[in-house]
Parts: sequence; C-alpha cells; structure tokens
Amino acid sequence: MEYRSIYNGTLRVKDVGKHVKVVGWVSKKRNLGSLVFIDLRDKTGIIQVIIASEEIEVPDIRNEYVIQVEGVVTKKDVANPLLATGEVEIKGEKVVVLSRAKTPPLIIAETTDALEEVRLKYRYLDLRRPNMQKHMRTRAAITKATREYLDNLDFLEIETPILTKSTPGGARDFL
Repeated sequence: MEYRSIYNGTLRVKDVGKHVKVVGWVSKKRNLGSLVFIDLRDKTGIIQVIIASEEIEVPDIRNEYVIQVEGVVTKKDVANPLLATGEVEIKGEKVVVLSRAKTPPLIIAETTDALEEVRLKYRYLDLRRPNMQKHMRTRAAITKATREYLDNLDFLEIETPILTKSTPGGARDFL
C-alpha cells in the first residue's frame, strides 16, 4: 500500500490531472455545507483540498488531525499568490483519518501569539511551524556541509562529553 505519492508543497500546475495521494496535518478546515475546504500541511508546504460532501463521506476532522487524501489535482479558478501551491488544489475522492489530535495549546502557523514558556513546554508542536522547520533545515544543511568539508580534509570527528553543573532554575540543563 502506497502511503503518499507526492509531497503537498511540491504540487504545481504541471501536475493538473494527476491522481495523487497526500498526507499531512490539517492546518485549517472550512465547511461551507456542500463543500469542505482543508488546508493540508506537510514538511514541504500546504495544499488546499476541496471535497464535495454530497459525493463522498467526510469524516469528522479538526485542526492537527493527520489525514490521508486521495484525489485529482485541479487548477484553481482564482490563484492564491501567498502559497507556492496557490494555483492548484486537490479534488478529494477519499479521506482517511490516520491520527486524531486534541486542540493544540498554540497556533501552528508562521506566526503565533503563544508565550515563549508555552512554546518551550510544547516544543514538539512549535517545531511544526514553517519558520521553525526552515531554521532546522538551514542548520542541518550547514552542519552537513561543514562535516563534508572537514571529512574531505581527513579530519576526524570526535564527540566529547560536556560536563556541567545543574542549577536550581535548570537554565544550564538546556545547554
């Protein structure tokens, strides 16, 4: 069984007419009665899914549920210039809920109004935000390039333990 056929953020006009299977977190859901719009987010970006609820059964879906959608890529009548995938959408033919989620304590979007304390407590959720993922990818690319460069010069990477004294506030524990 194929889990996904393409990543959400890679869909473009050249993909119109293709039957695809995508997976991701529900970023936003809008129910307009006979039509349900879902913004589906994965590590590459967001794609809009449109489902005609009179044609297929739409399961109960909320933000941060992980779902799998099968459907056909179609060209939007009005493009969204704010999204890389803004010219296309998926006309959903089948929706499967892979994982349910409680309402998150912070908004998982480019910007959030959550306090730093909440963001640190729920770091695993904060790291889903697009700008945080961009920072992680940049750091990983820099680290990889540095290691490859030094490896080509026959350097040997050795890890040494870092000894620190724990403090009552726990600040050093994050080092």
